[in-house]
Amino acid sequence: MYFLFKVVSLLPLCVLQFIASCIAILLNCYNSSMKQVSSINLKLAYPELNIPQHQALLKKTLKSQCLTYIESIKIWGMPQDYNVDLIKNTFGEQHLTEALNSEKGTIVVLLHLGNWELVNVWLNQYTNPVVMYKPSKNKGINRFMLEARQSTRATLVPTDENGVRAIFKHIKQGGLTVILPDHLPKESGGIYADFFGQKALSTTLVSKLASKTQCNVIGISCLRNSDNQFDIHCTPLSENIFSKALQVSVDQLNQDVEAMINVAPEQYIWSYKRFKKIEGGENIYLNYAIS
Repeated sequence: MYFLFKVVSLLPLCVLQFIASCIAILLNCYNSSMKQVSSINLKLAYPELNIPQHQALLKKTLKSQCLTYIESIKIWGMPQDYNVDLIKNTFGEQHLTEALNSEKGTIVVLLHLGNWELVNVWLNQYTNPVVMYKPSKNKGINRFMLEARQSTRATLVPTDENGVRAIFKHIKQGGLTVILPDHLPKESGGIYADFFGQKALSTTLVSKLASKTQCNVIGISCLRNSDNQFDIHCTPLSENIFSKALQVSVDQLNQDVEAMINVAPEQYIWSYKRFKKIEGGENIYLNYAIS
C-alpha cells in the first residue's frame, strides 16, 4: 500500500478528482456500505428532507467523501508548499491570529468535513501544534501518513492518557492543539448529548480541557469550493463550552459542530457510524430501514 499510495500521489490532482467522481457514481449505483450508512445518517440528521432532496444530498456527499479520501493521498505525498497553494481563500483568519497572540493556549475543533488534512498543513504556517495520532492498522498506509505528518512542525502524541497530558501541558504553555470531536468515543471518555436530534455518545475531551485551561476554542474547516479548490473557514465557538457543568459544555459543543457541518453538509463524512451508541443502547444501524 505504501508504494501504491506513492504512485497515486504523483498523479495530477484533477485526474485524481475525476477518478474519485467515477468511483462515487459506482457507489451510488450499488447498495454499497458507504451509501447505506450515509443514507441512514442523513435521514437522522435531516428528517425534514423529502425523498428527492435526500437522494440529491446523498449523491453529493458520496462524491465529496470519495474526493476527500483520494485528495488526502495526494496531500500526504506532496511537499508542504504545494499543499498550501491548494488553499485559495481564508475566512475569519483573525480568529486564529488573535487566539495565538493571546498566549492563553488554543484548541482547534476540526471535523471530518471537507479536507481536514489541509487544515493541519495551514496551521503549521502559524505555530507548532501538538496533535494526537492514531496509527492505521495497515502498516503501509501508516508509514505513508506518518512520513507526511512528521514532515510538518506538528508534534504527534498517542491517543491515550499520555497524549492527553501532553496536549494539556502544551495548552497551558500557550500552545495549540487540534481535536476532532466527532469521533465516537469510548464510554469512559464520553457522555450522551444531543447531536442532530439524537442522544449520541459524545466526547468530553474538548469540554474538560477548555474548562480546566480557559483557553481559546475555535472551529476551523477546509471546504472544497466550486472550482474544486479549497477555502479555510475559522469560527469562534460558544462561551458555554467553558462551562464547568460538563453536560452544558458538551451539548453546546455538539450544537457548534452541527452549525459547522450545516455550512456544507454535502462535504461531511456521513459514512462514519456516529450514531452507533445512542442513549438506550440501540444500535440504529441494525434496525433502521435502508432505502
